[in-house]
Amino acid sequence: MLKEQAAPAPVLQLIRNEAAGSGYQQIAAVDLGSNSFRLQIGRLVDGQVYPLDSLKEPVRLASGLSADKRLDAVSQERALAALRRFGERLRGFAPASVRVVATNTLRVAKNSADFLTLAEAALGFPIEIISGREEARLVYIGAAHSLPAVDHQRLVVDIGGGSTEFIIGRRIEPRLMESLYMGCVSYSLRFFPGGRVDKKSFRDAQLAAAQEIETIARSYRRSGWQEAIATSGSARAIARLIEVNRLDPGSSGGITQHGLDALRTLMIRAGSAAAMTLEGLPTDRLPVLAGGLAILCAVFAELGLERMGYANGALRLGVLYDLLGRFHHHDMRESTVRQFVRRYQVDGRQAQRVEATALKLLGRLVDVDRPEYEGDVRVLRWAAMLHEIGISIAHSGYHKHGAYILGCAEMPGFSKRDQLQLAQLVLGQRGKLEKLTSLPPGDASWRLVLCLRLAVALHRSRDDHAVPDCRLGAGEDGYRLELPHGWLAGNPLSAAVLADESLAWQRVAGGLRVSCRELPDSAAA
Repeated sequence: MLKEQAAPAPVLQLIRNEAAGSGYQQIAAVDLGSNSFRLQIGRLVDGQVYPLDSLKEPVRLASGLSADKRLDAVSQERALAALRRFGERLRGFAPASVRVVATNTLRVAKNSADFLTLAEAALGFPIEIISGREEARLVYIGAAHSLPAVDHQRLVVDIGGGSTEFIIGRRIEPRLMESLYMGCVSYSLRFFPGGRVDKKSFRDAQLAAAQEIETIARSYRRSGWQEAIATSGSARAIARLIEVNRLDPGSSGGITQHGLDALRTLMIRAGSAAAMTLEGLPTDRLPVLAGGLAILCAVFAELGLERMGYANGALRLGVLYDLLGRFHHHDMRESTVRQFVRRYQVDGRQAQRVEATALKLLGRLVDVDRPEYEGDVRVLRWAAMLHEIGISIAHSGYHKHGAYILGCAEMPGFSKRDQLQLAQLVLGQRGKLEKLTSLPPGDASWRLVLCLRLAVALHRSRDDHAVPDCRLGAGEDGYRLELPHGWLAGNPLSAAVLADESLAWQRVAGGLRVSCRELPDSAAA
């Protein structure tokens, strides 16, 4: 079981300095992978790691590994040149704020010790060659910190240049970890020399990968998972090719069995990855794409997968959090929302007013205690808390500024899809609704937009006077807002805003009707 680790004393001092007002601190992770060398610099803000800068060098270290497992001089020089560039970027960093890890190729190279002496001199920092299990652990921590927190188990697969890591975990705790000796670089060199791909070579590559996976498949299936996630550049490139070229038109995104089959057929028919005529072909990854695809096809076949999602965070982000010595045992999105509230100096009392009323209105429409509405409650609450972050830029059009921030900012724990929904709600809190016509009629987000808009309108006075005990109901022709008798006459500005609201809804969402009326005097009583 993974135990929580205390942060090294120098790192704790960095945090103390930050708390004392010295500004945000920077930490860095360097991943010496078998395919690429990567540098990731993060800044620490309220216990979160936010990406600040990154460098990538396609070193292809595994391609320089000879038959007798020795790194050749050419690959070593490519690696040293990349490390010198990284060293310049890291100049001035304290040793305690940088962690450098090396993976499979340097694990197996017989002359890795000699190379490390030169590499550490070029980079200026010590280098750790980590085990396959340690790599798997860090990969999972990085993936978990870039995904929404869930209670169910996840399977995470990371296809590297020389090895592939398989991890099953829950929340941020990895529980089952394995590293198999197969990677996109090594398999591309072994089965697809010169980049040539045909049925036999692809079948041989997939079979070899299947034989490796077979050694762990039974124990992994016994443990089980509810969600499969891919990381690494190979998986990202394959997911993008499937999505951009609509190789699986019925899919909502990610990597699917149908999409993999279509991509494999196209690659074999073209004779090489480079010869395919597909949109979004990653030129920097073409030499290793066939190997990565063969391994991924074997993963799907041996583990019985139909779909895999994708996580941006992996080894480097895991190294950053491990360096920080700080593991989160709650939904990271909550922490991110609170941090945004502070960063953009949101009026907390107004946000709480809007939040309470929006959730109350939603409770009039659905049973918010039912599990299927948990996500709606959560996103509406977050949208209410963040609906005024755009005021930090300008009051005029603040809803547009807020939507832009939420759509483009780094938000740890949020997927791009989460951010898009949040941005749409904040954009739709006021003004014309035509800007949300990308939402299909009947989409549940319209209900959330309505609750947020009404809450914002009812709290326009920005004071603590209680809003009316209104009723919101749904019918076949739309929504009906009922207010206490005499309230509209006593609040002419709000009455005008609500009248405009009814007109706004008639032009969107299939002409959805939103009506507003007062209850009879007896009903109000």
